[in-house]
Amino acid sequence: MQEENLDAAIESLLNVEKQMRLAGDVAGTKKAVLDIVELCYKARAWKTLNDQIVLLSKRRGQLKQAVTAMVQKAMLYIDDTPDLETRIELIKTLNSVSAGKIYVEIERARLIKKLAKIKEDQGLIAEAADLMQEIAVETFGAMAKTEKIAFILEQVRLCLDRQDYVRAQILSRKISPRVFDADASKEKKKPKEGDNIVQEAPADIPSLLELKRIYYELMIRYHSHNNDYLEICRSYKSIYDIPSVKEDPAQWIPVLRKICWYLVLAPHDPMQSSLLNSTLEDKNLFELANFRFMLKQLVTMEVIHWATLWETYKDEFENEKNLLGGSLGPKAAEDLKLRIIEHNILVVSKYYSRITLKRLSELLCLSLQEAEKHLSDMVVSKALVAKIDRPMGIVCFQRAKDSNDILNSWAMNLEKLLDLVEKSCHQIHKETMIHKAVLKA
Repeated sequence: MQEENLDAAIESLLNVEKQMRLAGDVAGTKKAVLDIVELCYKARAWKTLNDQIVLLSKRRGQLKQAVTAMVQKAMLYIDDTPDLETRIELIKTLNSVSAGKIYVEIERARLIKKLAKIKEDQGLIAEAADLMQEIAVETFGAMAKTEKIAFILEQVRLCLDRQDYVRAQILSRKISPRVFDADASKEKKKPKEGDNIVQEAPADIPSLLELKRIYYELMIRYHSHNNDYLEICRSYKSIYDIPSVKEDPAQWIPVLRKICWYLVLAPHDPMQSSLLNSTLEDKNLFELANFRFMLKQLVTMEVIHWATLWETYKDEFENEKNLLGGSLGPKAAEDLKLRIIEHNILVVSKYYSRITLKRLSELLCLSLQEAEKHLSDMVVSKALVAKIDRPMGIVCFQRAKDSNDILNSWAMNLEKLLDLVEKSCHQIHKETMIHKAVLKA
């Protein structure tokens, strides 16, 4: 009986909707469409609701405003569905209705996000990631900036969860880190005539600074896969610079510890050196005396004894597992030893121009073969310039020449050569003149 009443009510409303639509009455059409949707919802007729949504969207000359209002209204009912199957069916119906319609692109993106969340909860991470990648939110002019960023970060997270690191990197590049430094307190510009009106972000979207933290945490996950210690360090540095983190010691202490560890683990280069010096100038580092001393050792041009260093910091190193960000990585202990060896070789190259391999291996606390291997690796990576005389067992360190110095030395040599040629020509000319004078006499 109820079904008959519902069908009769829908039929009469459909006739009203037709009259309004053909007359071009936007407000009337919207009201009729919304009444039909609400009627189905109150009767809890979910299958009828899906059918009516599809039917109304396909009617000839259907108004955009009516479709938009219908999709937005139906989206409010998703959380009230009795079971998961009904919820998925409603989402899929709304998704098919909004597909290809630019005026409901934001609603479609939100529907896909809901569907991907359901798939993820079911353990279908690959399907959830594929669904999310269908939507390119960076092209949506009317979507709020924070919602766009949150959507792209969700895409990146799902790619990392399915271990698709290449696609995760491509997606992460859609977000410029500079967007997080924008001053949110500045007044929003009033939209000009003809501009898209940017919608307000939903209440569940995090703030820009929270999104900044999420972004860099995802970047840490990505760079940890490649053991790119310097980039991990820079990501932690960006998290450390967030005002809410800097104000709370419980948050900044574990982050600063991670910055120190990854600075030590990062290979020596200008960027690492710059970060190292700027971190040492941080006043908060005085509260972590052990770590300050460790960074100080790296800056000081003195040989570091590996066994002593490891004994001092082994407990701190193991303790990182229990702190923010977890352990430093499976290869971290090996890489730490390697960085200390590289530091020691650089120190030796500063003080010696020639040294025997035997003495070098003693200073590095390594065997002859290991010392030679590490030295060769550093020469190959152009960290320093050296030559090994293997029969004599002598290492000759040379200063890396700057390209300008090389060009200057070439110019000097050419100048000397031209001077010699000029003097030679002058001498030949002089001898010829004397010879001619003698013949005439």
